[in-house]
Amino acid sequence: ESLLSDQQKWGCFVACAYAVGSGPVIQAINGAAQAAGLSPEAATAAKAAAAMMGMNNIYYRSLHLMHNQEYRTLPARLRMNILANPGVDKVDFELWSLAVSAVNGCGACLDSHEKVLRDHGLANTAVQAALRIGAVVNAVSRVVAAEAAA
Repeated sequence: ESLLSDQQKWGCFVACAYAVGSGPVIQAINGAAQAAGLSPEAATAAKAAAAMMGMNNIYYRSLHLMHNQEYRTLPARLRMNILANPGVDKVDFELWSLAVSAVNGCGACLDSHEKVLRDHGLANTAVQAALRIGAVVNAVSRVVAAEAAA
């Protein structure tokens, strides 16, 4: 992947691996990311993006699926303190959040993060690259899980 910086790329891989939750894939990607120079701070931020979006994606996807629109007017009251200081550039954190939202299938979060990224000048091809990483990590994780079950 040449459209993203190394931190953006490896952070996407790490965040998506944690989002899918396959131990062997997490170990392999963590090793590759560390060898490629992903800082411990960026690795922690990528894991935080996976955790935060794991929470948000379920909540906001549920609101989208529910017919009763009243729930959309209520405050979410989800703790997202990491957003104040994610430990990396906010664009990188947004990119990782977008990739995790793709893995978790939350259209509302995808739209929200894509808008923030585009407002910060990130090209649509960079957004697409993050989506590709999420798709590949998900696919590999599914095959690894299926092989372990077979």
